[in-house]
Amino acid sequence: MIRINPAKALPRCFNAIILAAFLLVSFGVNAQSNSSRPKNIIILFADGTTASQYEFGRYASEKLRQESFAITDIMMSKGYSQLMSTESANYFVTDSAAAASAMSTGYEVNNGAISVTPNGERPETLLKFAKANKKRIGLVSTAPIYDASPAAFSVHAKNRRESELIVNQYLDLSPDILMGGGSDFFLPKSERGGKRSDGKNVIELFKNNGYQYISKPNELTLIQSPKLLGLFATEDIDFEIDRNPIDTPNLAQMLSAALKALSLPSKSSSINSGFVLFAENENTDSAGHQNDVAALMRDLWAFDDAVKVALEFQKKNPDTLVIVTGDHETGGFSPTYGRKNLGPAGPNNYLNVGQSELRQIASIKMSLKEFSEKFKAKSNAGASAVELDAYLTLLLQDNFPGIELDADLRKTILAQSQLGANYNYLPSNILAQAIARQTGFYWATSGHTPAPITVAAFGPGSQLFRGYEPNTQFSNKLKKLIQAR
Repeated sequence: MIRINPAKALPRCFNAIILAAFLLVSFGVNAQSNSSRPKNIIILFADGTTASQYEFGRYASEKLRQESFAITDIMMSKGYSQLMSTESANYFVTDSAAAASAMSTGYEVNNGAISVTPNGERPETLLKFAKANKKRIGLVSTAPIYDASPAAFSVHAKNRRESELIVNQYLDLSPDILMGGGSDFFLPKSERGGKRSDGKNVIELFKNNGYQYISKPNELTLIQSPKLLGLFATEDIDFEIDRNPIDTPNLAQMLSAALKALSLPSKSSSINSGFVLFAENENTDSAGHQNDVAALMRDLWAFDDAVKVALEFQKKNPDTLVIVTGDHETGGFSPTYGRKNLGPAGPNNYLNVGQSELRQIASIKMSLKEFSEKFKAKSNAGASAVELDAYLTLLLQDNFPGIELDADLRKTILAQSQLGANYNYLPSNILAQAIARQTGFYWATSGHTPAPITVAAFGPGSQLFRGYEPNTQFSNKLKKLIQAR
């Protein structure tokens, strides 16, 4: 191939034009409008994910679904992207509460705190700031809606486990949209599934304040009110691999309903100043804790489907900024090459991740969390060692086709003993080791890691999201966009 040196072949002024064009493309400038400020902001939050998970989602979607992956193919390819560090005020490795708090308030907090600084200050959360600037606000999550991330983006608590207090603050904050799991802390202990100690039925209090309440997926198409409360599970909404679509919705369905409600005229204001909507798939984080590659794959696809819903809304409403991000990385997700077994290294004992390994992952029918719960229930019911061994074999045959337990891992599961100091979700993490040995999808830990998070932005204002910065800058950028409108 003949190579031309542009410095010799072209006039100097034209070289400058070419260089400028190259720099613009390299830093993400494209056809989207970046000079104006957004009216609407949609924050799509994949808890526990960063570049390695997104790249896995892209590869698996392309090879197994033959579908594009909007996070990489649109958000990152045609929008702007950046990295953000994640350490909390007291630890190098953050938790969800501290990470989301930093992204919401612009201040580092200790692990476990919900937008409360180490000295007890309560800086304004992103959604409170948005509401003070006449924006409608909403929270959507596959987790209990009072969980760390949605709570940190909206309210305050010294400890993320103060669920009843968080729900009380939601009632005071009165977000336009509140959807996810977690009906338990909206109901008193006297009602089925309720955990509130104060005897209040907060669902009824929301309804009395003009909210439409829904609890089934088929009701998501019947939105008639601009204020919406949807609670679809007592606690978490199931992983996609386990989810019954008749009982619980996916994130894309909830997001579509939220956007429909936010598009209805507000009864409290005749001025449409836009909205800020936070929508989270928390199951990507839970899959990382469980080291569950099959559950992760399906929930990455489910999250990407929600991203496509947001991008379709943005196409019709170009004054909308769409952001895809997360809070931290979970699991040290490490697809890699290695040996098939502990025998000598060599071409006959070589394993790398390819389409056959993907297909084996795709054949799995149950999450590792569900497997763990079923196995523990059988053990707690008093099954003998022989019965427990037979039940383990049956669970594997029915739900994990082709996955065989090596003797060391089988012994560890049956003895219900530890895998190692870095693994806390048992026996899930043990079965994950067996899957890794056969497919190459390894994990470094069952906890979080300090890997920087990715932020991808598309739409007006997206040009702010470039470079490498602390996660506290996320809030500062968005508050600048919200206030400047």
